[in-house]
This record gives sequence, C-alpha cells and structure tokens, in this order.
Amino acid sequence: MRHSISELTGVIRDRRTIQPKDYSSREVHREVIDQVLGNAVWAPTHGMTQPWRFTVFTGAARERLSAFLGEEYKRVTPPERFLQRKYDNHVQRPLQSSVVVALGLARDPHGKIPLHEEQFALACAVQNMHLTCAAFGLGALWNTGAAMTGEAMAHFLGLGEGGTCLGLFFMGYPAGEWPKGYRKPLPDVVRYLEE
Repeated sequence: MRHSISELTGVIRDRRTIQPKDYSSREVHREVIDQVLGNAVWAPTHGMTQPWRFTVFTGAARERLSAFLGEEYKRVTPPERFLQRKYDNHVQRPLQSSVVVALGLARDPHGKIPLHEEQFALACAVQNMHLTCAAFGLGALWNTGAAMTGEAMAHFLGLGEGGTCLGLFFMGYPAGEWPKGYRKPLPDVVRYLEE
C-alpha cells in the first residue's frame, strides 16, 4: 500500500458541511488557505485543462462580497419569491467566515472538453478542498444559487469571456463540537452484477 487507508478513510468520513453561522472568529491563516487550494488543483481534469479559477476573499474584501451578494439576490429574485431569511444568509455568510473562495471555471478555449466534464473537474477540486479542511479541523460549506452562479458574479470576479462561477466555498473554524455524520449502509446504495 502506498498510503494509510485507515487515515484516508478517517478524513473522508470525518468531512462535514458546517454552516458559517457556526464558525468562531478564529482566523484561517494564508498558509492553510494555500494548502487547501494547493490540494484542490490536484483533482482529476480531463485533457489537463485545469479549469478552476479561485478568487479568495479575506478581511475587508468579504464586506464587498457581502454587499454584492445582497444586491444580486434582490436583483435576481422575483418579489413574490423574496425571502428575508435567504437575503440575510447571502449578506451574513461572507462576514461569518474567515475565508470565502469563489469557484470560478474557465473553459478550454479550444472547446475540446465538454462543459459538464469541466464542471465535474471543479467539483472534484471542491471535494479535495473539503477533505483538506476536515484534516485542518475547518468547517466548510459549498453554496450555490442564482446570486452566486450568474453572469453578474462572473463579471464581479473578472472571469472573462465564457467564465462562470459554480458557487462559493466558505471556510472557518467551528465554534462548537464537530458534528456527527451518517450515511446509508452500502447494501442500500450498491448493486453488484457478476454475470
């Protein structure tokens, strides 16, 4: 074996989605952020296009992101579907997090790889981020929605022609206990075919 399966399994099974409202004020330092993103870029990428483009918001930059998200949620949400709770989440989450990473995607300019495969590559990168956060004891949340994934967000991030954003990744140290997890037993989700 090249690596410890028990350690790998432990990190995978310890990974949790933790909401920013449950983060402490403890700062996530740059070297930790760099390790999280450094592991993200080792995700599988068909054709080695490496489509991920990360924009990291820390410090006062989170306030700019917060203001943008609040305005964008109001702009894209029809009045009859507007929920104050969702608006508040859009505005508060960046401020409750030590770090917010915008998950930008830049397509291969030659278009040799289908969009869905580029999106899958970025999703794999996010899983690497989640696992690295778990190893550091960091809470993390991948959040999507119209305000975070629309054209205005791509423009706000400066992603350029054809660039898109697949959401925001919030990071912070949990204020409380690490949550317990649950998954269905394998026989409920796996079917073997032998003939």
